[in-house]
Amino acid sequence: MPYPFETPFDEIQTNLDQYVDEVFACLTSEFLVMPKGPGFVEFAIFDTGYEALKRATRNFNQVTPETILPAVYETPITLIVLRCILGFTPPEWAYFASQHTGIEIGQGAARSIDRKIRMNPAAPLRQAGGVTNTRISALVEAACHILASGAPQVPRDRLHRIDKPDTAAGLDSVRSFAELGAPYSSLLYERFLGRPFAGHRDSISELIGNIVENAIEEVLSREGISFRKTKRAERLPGFDQAPDFVIPNEINPQIIIEAKLTEDDGTARDKVTRVQHLGALSLLGQPPGQPRFEVVACIAGRGFGVRREDMKKLLLATRGKVFTLQNMDQLVAWTRLREFRSR
Repeated sequence: MPYPFETPFDEIQTNLDQYVDEVFACLTSEFLVMPKGPGFVEFAIFDTGYEALKRATRNFNQVTPETILPAVYETPITLIVLRCILGFTPPEWAYFASQHTGIEIGQGAARSIDRKIRMNPAAPLRQAGGVTNTRISALVEAACHILASGAPQVPRDRLHRIDKPDTAAGLDSVRSFAELGAPYSSLLYERFLGRPFAGHRDSISELIGNIVENAIEEVLSREGISFRKTKRAERLPGFDQAPDFVIPNEINPQIIIEAKLTEDDGTARDKVTRVQHLGALSLLGQPPGQPRFEVVACIAGRGFGVRREDMKKLLLATRGKVFTLQNMDQLVAWTRLREFRSR
């Protein structure tokens, strides 16, 4: 069966369910394989930081700023290991440290320190003083304090963030895990509460989201097609929400391309609504069947393969011009983009 973009629109309208099945068959989930992205820390590097922290604290028996800070400056990844023991994100750690020490550490500053280390984890940090060194000292001081204290008593309907198997009893728990290892059930329980790779997925969320946009850019550039790619929250004249791509430009829009990868059906529905709005906008003040510009949707991820009614709306709004990563190589041949080829 041909793809919907290869089919006359009246045929799509007549056999809409069949073409929904055809698009669904081309959608694959992208959640199993993730890009590493810049700043990805390999386990060997992380383990080097763990061993450096373990040595510096004499197997977590001397957990003080005086023992930890030299290790942090010599082996910076040690600071991220310490953060992982706490189970905090950089902004959370910054907030707690600010409250504990009185030294102001903004979320941006905390993320900057964390990212600088992840980008070059083996490069020693300078100890020349200054605001960054003050903030690092405050982070370490706060970490030492909370690890020494362990999880405090809270109401039965609450859960303290330090009340996890490796830190609930303070440094006794840390030492126990360091010396005896962690029961597998404890590891699984922490995964249950936090899900594997959560921090990494968050750090590369934009990179994941750009997979479809990058594929479109590659096709347009290869064919020498002029295009305008909009930025997030950018405003374009004539559009209440800027589309992802305008060809050849926003002054003379002839083709509009919306791109989205999502594993969530709610997000997919929002995108379908946006494409529907663009489809209606293209027909505003135009003779029947003669849209002012062509609307194209390029999609990926299992989120679009959940709701059949949403896919029907997408096919109707684009007059069948729905592409996936599997058939992106046909994007130019089966849309008005072919009119703008220069190569």
